[in-house]
Amino acid sequence: MGANSSSISELPENEYLQKLSGSESISENDPFWNQLLSFSFTTPTNSADLKLLEEATISVCKSLVEKNPRTGNLGSLIKVFLSRTKELKISAECQNHLFIWQAHNALFIICCLLKVFISRMSEEELQLHFTYEEKAGPSSYGTECEDLIEELLCCLIQLIVEIPLLDITYSISLEAVTTLIVFLSCQLFHKEILRESIIHRYLMHGRCLPYTSRLVKTLLYNFIRQERSPPPGTHVFQQQTDGGGLLYGIASGVATGLWTVFTLGGVGSKASAQLEQCSPLASQSLLLLLVLANLTDAPDIPNPYRQAIMSFKNTQDNTAFSSSNPHAFQINFNSLYTALCEQQKSDQATLLLYMLLHQNSNMRTYVLARTDIENLVLPILEILYHVEERNSHHVYMALIILLILTEDDGFNRSIHEVILKNITWYAERVLTEISLGSLLILVVIRTIQYNMTRTRDKYLHTNCLAALANMSAQFRSLHQYAAQRIISLFSLLSKKHNKVLEQATQSLRGSLGSNDSPLPDYHFWEMSDCLHFSETKLRHAQDLNVIEEVIRMMLEIINSCLTNSLHHNPNLVYALLYKRDLFEQFRTHPSFQDIMQNIDLVISFFSSRLEQAGAELSVERVLEIIKQGAVALPKDRLRKFPELKFKYVEEEQPEEFFIPYVWSLVYNSAVALYWNPRDIQLFTMDSG
Repeated sequence: MGANSSSISELPENEYLQKLSGSESISENDPFWNQLLSFSFTTPTNSADLKLLEEATISVCKSLVEKNPRTGNLGSLIKVFLSRTKELKISAECQNHLFIWQAHNALFIICCLLKVFISRMSEEELQLHFTYEEKAGPSSYGTECEDLIEELLCCLIQLIVEIPLLDITYSISLEAVTTLIVFLSCQLFHKEILRESIIHRYLMHGRCLPYTSRLVKTLLYNFIRQERSPPPGTHVFQQQTDGGGLLYGIASGVATGLWTVFTLGGVGSKASAQLEQCSPLASQSLLLLLVLANLTDAPDIPNPYRQAIMSFKNTQDNTAFSSSNPHAFQINFNSLYTALCEQQKSDQATLLLYMLLHQNSNMRTYVLARTDIENLVLPILEILYHVEERNSHHVYMALIILLILTEDDGFNRSIHEVILKNITWYAERVLTEISLGSLLILVVIRTIQYNMTRTRDKYLHTNCLAALANMSAQFRSLHQYAAQRIISLFSLLSKKHNKVLEQATQSLRGSLGSNDSPLPDYHFWEMSDCLHFSETKLRHAQDLNVIEEVIRMMLEIINSCLTNSLHHNPNLVYALLYKRDLFEQFRTHPSFQDIMQNIDLVISFFSSRLEQAGAELSVERVLEIIKQGAVALPKDRLRKFPELKFKYVEEEQPEEFFIPYVWSLVYNSAVALYWNPRDIQLFTMDSG
């Protein structure tokens, strides 16, 4: 027993942990700290290990929570860590394993304790655990508290931005990022969005503020570099064969027994699969970046981390920075673009891409100017294609990215010039050769059809159709399958319209009490009429309204293509003629009469030319007639409509969506972090 704990169940009896959480105050100069911090273990890489540790040491933590306001041992531990970090940079340059090793161990213990403290008490209560100062007078009570928390936060940021990333510093850099996430995790234990937070205030003011842009830049570069963790043992102090004194003996013997529980393995870990594919530091850095960027604005200043993300420039951009933005910096856009293309399988990377395109005009301009845009668009399309396997937020972010891209006419033109070969993940049909634009249309239409049958999300429909509408005037050389799917979607909508109309009509008849009663024309139904119906009947009326809005949008998309680029899209005209009967019922419909004029004109014009050419025409001959007719069609007979253009705008109070989303990603994806799901208040467990 004692120090040499042979199993996790013996940890609560360990003498070092008992002393740390006991009634005796331990000075920061006490040799005890050298003993406590000289353990050797492989840094845990999954939440399963942390769960086991937390459950086993809960009695120790409870004791520390109870006695620390009197002993101040947590504060002493933090001061020990702070004193060791002052020479970390020199230690890294000199390859001083021992110094870095002990500093890492101190930070690891602090992080574990902080996580338990934050999950069990308010920020105000947490402050009390930083206030102990022997013989301190009343006037220094609050000041000492604030200074110690701020000093630790500032120290962590300095560690991240100033310590070079080497094999021997990888673990402590990762631990610093993790500890900052833990500091901010108080949000997890509140249902409402935190707008006044002590930790937020420290990060947005005072000593931390000057490091804003450097921290954002370092976290981005950690994501870009995707540095994998070094092999086990390279960052851990090794016992020397010639003895080496007290610390060496403890490292190889006494304390090793205490911490071997951390190497139990990753069975059942939610993060272990990710770690096989990516860098723990890159993953954790991205999560911290997303958390910082989505902090709510302070009452006196906007979120400086978001300001930094909004304003950074390319390293090749020589234009001067605005003096009004102290948080601006430069980063290599090519490296960032490459990393974004490669990492889109994760929600985090897709969310980062969304933020950069939406908030940073420099990055958006750069992305839209790339000649290899397919490297970015294809992973986004693959997310949408596998909609059944993705969570709804990931799909939504991917779709919004497409909507933002399609706001640019240059993008809408260029995607039809990029020819792709053998898209292996598209399973409905073999696509040996297709343009990126046609593939984008196919995937968006598939997403609409999936949504119609499964999720029935109006906003998903709206954004899918908005992206197609933005592209429609620049449709070029549509693949025959893409053209068919556009008309097939309209066919599906038409059938759904007829079904909903029939159900609504039956509901109205039922409400009148007779199947023989005359019915008002459904086109003139008012909401006041619907209020007299049951909830089911009201739903039918609402469904009819929604489906007619979608049909209207599809007709506008087809019309936009015909009026702007008919001669470029013979396959769409062919598909339109092949299914011409679909459109007959909408010619006189009050909601569609105007938009049907051009479509009806095109159908009539080309039908007449085909009739003149005779019967039994081959597909090739029909396409030839269409191409010839496209030149002869009098364009002045086509009615002009306003250009279809939709722009993505965030809803009011976007933090209500993004903050729970970001923290659900932290909860599900953070490396070696575990929170008891019963304690989480911010979101339900199935929302991540």
